[in-house]
Amino acid sequence: QEQLDESGGGLAQAGGSLSLSCSDPGRTFSNYAMGWFRQAPGKEREFVAAITLHSTSTYYTDSVKGRFTLSRENTKNTVTLQMNSLKPEETAVYYCAAATKPTYETTARYEYHLWGQGTQVTVSS
Repeated sequence: QEQLDESGGGLAQAGGSLSLSCSDPGRTFSNYAMGWFRQAPGKEREFVAAITLHSTSTYYTDSVKGRFTLSRENTKNTVTLQMNSLKPEETAVYYCAAATKPTYETTARYEYHLWGQGTQVTVSS
């Protein structure tokens, strides 16, 4: 089963930074939108950020705007999420996601058909 490869994550102090990367080496062409979701213990998986195929548009959940930056490199079919000024409440498992067809609701979970296994991000206070 095709799955995205994630790297990064780990432990950071509040106010610190981490970078998450995701690639889809099994594909010979670029995916459509790619992005990140996160799931904290006992909570639903929620949208964090997404970027369209040619980086024409980027989307962020309100709570991360101005602190997180998502970029992509289509020649490598990768996306990178730079997370700055991290907060303890952002402790969660972060999942990379990719859409294999054009999206209409790019922030919606159902639009994404490929997923990574998740990487833990822990922010200490």
